[in-house]
Amino acid sequence: MSMYTEEISADTPWPVEATRRMNRMYRRQRHIYDGTRRYYLLGRDQLIANLEPRAGADVLEIGCGTGRNLVHAARLYPDARFFGIDISTEMLTSAISAIARRDLAKRVRVAHGDGTAFNPQVSFGVARFDHVMISYSLSMIPDWRLVLQAAASRLMPGGSLHIVDFGDQARLPGIARRLLRRWLTLFGVTPRDDLERELSAMVETSGAELKFERPFRGYAQYAVLTLPPERKTA
Repeated sequence: MSMYTEEISADTPWPVEATRRMNRMYRRQRHIYDGTRRYYLLGRDQLIANLEPRAGADVLEIGCGTGRNLVHAARLYPDARFFGIDISTEMLTSAISAIARRDLAKRVRVAHGDGTAFNPQVSFGVARFDHVMISYSLSMIPDWRLVLQAAASRLMPGGSLHIVDFGDQARLPGIARRLLRRWLTLFGVTPRDDLERELSAMVETSGAELKFERPFRGYAQYAVLTLPPERKTA
């Protein structure tokens, strides 16, 4: 039995259609995904480098895909534990293989899960995390605002949410921007142009701090939302 199938019946009901759709998309792509995406999923390694988890910290990735980021982070930070969820069981199959090949199964675990509504206590025995990272996933999730809320709710006081995704490409030449947007649409990808606004609204209600950048001439957007040491009550 795979590492993730045991989690399905124990957690909240799964969005079956989303799983089927992602599995159809990635059933073959997952074998070449990491080799091709490294050329245009810019900023992932910078996100990981900026995590800097303390020894013993727990780090969750929402939309972990093939496990590429989890493996890279686990090797960079050998004293932290890493967890990942993904809606695609096909991608999780690749993630499990990658984790096992590098002998990281004791520190990296993955489970089938919906980023808008997941229960890490059931899946991993961990209720909250020191860091949550989301890398090029929000642009593929229709209810991406719910993902932000779910991610923030699973952070420890003082924890941080790290996000990198496609940006508005505002500083790219007009034709390049139009072609890129058209190409992304073919893969069901929609840059979340309101990301900074949504995160700023979360800052106002939670007292969090926000760092927001648009690197690579706006090709990407990068954000770090850090909660206060103690959550404010309503």
